Amino acid sequence: MSGGPEICVVGSSNIDLVSRVPRLPKLGETIVGHSFQIGYGGKGANQAVMAARLGARVTMVTRVGRDVFGEGTRRNYAEQAVDTTYVMDDERFSGVAPIFVDDSARNFIVIIPGANLGLSPADVRHATPAIQSADVLICQLEVPLETTLEAFRVAKANGVRTILNPAPAVPLPDELLRLTDLCVPNETEVETLTGQPVTTMAEAGSAAQMLRARGPQTVIITLGDRGSLLVEEGAVELIPPVQVSAVDSTGAGDAYIGSLAVFLAEGASIQDAVRRANAVAALSVTSAGTQMSFPMRPAADAFLRERGIV
Repeated sequence: MSGGPEICVVGSSNIDLVSRVPRLPKLGETIVGHSFQIGYGGKGANQAVMAARLGARVTMVTRVGRDVFGEGTRRNYAEQAVDTTYVMDDERFSGVAPIFVDDSARNFIVIIPGANLGLSPADVRHATPAIQSADVLICQLEVPLETTLEAFRVAKANGVRTILNPAPAVPLPDELLRLTDLCVPNETEVETLTGQPVTTMAEAGSAAQMLRARGPQTVIITLGDRGSLLVEEGAVELIPPVQVSAVDSTGAGDAYIGSLAVFLAEGASIQDAVRRANAVAALSVTSAGTQMSFPMRPAADAFLRERGIV
């Protein structure tokens, strides 16, 4: 294992089943597609892999089915140097996400959580050693909410920094937000969490302050190709994007979260960590695919130097 910072991710593992089709079919219609691809996904898994590719020592806490997809997920984690001590079996099938993409890049996605729904607060307590030893804990909302809450309770009881990626957005208990050091939603998610429109930077800043008032020390709203809005006590700062020619934006948000955690764990200031995470996410969209598009540390560092960010 590397000597990098320690990151623990409590979250989802999915298998992406991607069918490319000439057009999205009508109800009851059968059409012939162009191609099919299986990919490893789930927001938790993606964020763990991104952190591992940047040299962090990453432990994943998740559940998979006793099926061929579960076997593949375990194998993928091992190949990506993610610790699988707390990758647990479940009676349910592995989580899957059938995705259909047409020639105009339109898509529809059906997420079937499967084994992810089995990840419990008891599993989190079983994984306490991994959370205790981490520099940063990352959670999302693709597993039961009470499981994420228990993970944050364990982290805060042990002085571990917490990052919450509130996706997919659902109403959140105040206790979870009070246990959150950094809350990192996108525009749609912050609208859902606050009930406020986010169509301008001023509205985004206002919504972020509303979210901060419920507990998080820092709120970062990711704005895609407009960068990131960093909101702390008494300060609102737009961190500009890194301009690239995008090929595929799938997984860019997860690349951002995973890399942000690593840079913070390495001791970067919040501003520097956000700038670097912007750049890593930008680099990821210059290649097709999700985890396969995430850069390894040498490529990420070279890109950061090329763009004058480090």
